[in-house]
Amino acid sequence: MKKWERDELIIAFNVYCQLPFGKIHSRNPLIIRVSKKLNRTPSSLAMKMLNFASLDPMIIDSGRHGLGNASSSDRAIWQEFHQDWERLALEGQLLLKTANVISSKKLENIELKDFSGETKKSTVEVRLKQSFFRQAVLSSYQNRCCMTGLGDHRLLIASHIVPWSKDKTNRLNPSNGLCLSALHDRAFDQGIITVLPDLRIGVSRHLNETKNEFCKMAIVSLEGKKIKLPEKFLPLKEFLLYHNQEVFKK
Repeated sequence: MKKWERDELIIAFNVYCQLPFGKIHSRNPLIIRVSKKLNRTPSSLAMKMLNFASLDPMIIDSGRHGLGNASSSDRAIWQEFHQDWERLALEGQLLLKTANVISSKKLENIELKDFSGETKKSTVEVRLKQSFFRQAVLSSYQNRCCMTGLGDHRLLIASHIVPWSKDKTNRLNPSNGLCLSALHDRAFDQGIITVLPDLRIGVSRHLNETKNEFCKMAIVSLEGKKIKLPEKFLPLKEFLLYHNQEVFKK
């Protein structure tokens, strides 16, 4: 059996992060494309990704499971990503770009958000990072807003819980992200709404007296409701606490 090299494992885990669990199979077009670049079969790549799933607490806690025969190398890559998302996610994206899995045209269509501190980096690298974070977060929530259930991909944002400029270590950590509609992303960014450590939605008391019916329906009515949980990368309490304490306008 052909040994999996480190670069191949990084690519496999990168793709694992960017696909919903239910789409990890040998018929998936992305898996087929990537496997050809690796000179492997789609089945072997899908199996490797399912080995990573067997290490994922969210998958395990949901009652699902991967193949359960993750190697020491698989575990090492899992740990390496979780210790340094910034470096490993970018490394995986660059490998995919070199293999022409990520096209330059696709990168050009990525809207750059606030990338404070990245002025000396190339635009390509910044877009690769943004692409990874967006795909990892949206796929974790199955491409639906975790507050409203909105499922139109064009209206969804991978929203940082701790802002990009405040925590370089976790900027690309999918557990520092929420899938939100464009409206709720803006409200979250402005501290009008938050997600409490128990994963329920908090709404700023400044909106208690609003007379705007749309605001009442779209935002105020969410108070106390629990967000839709992701299938991977549950938001970490430490990130939620930061937003509650530093961003949310109670």
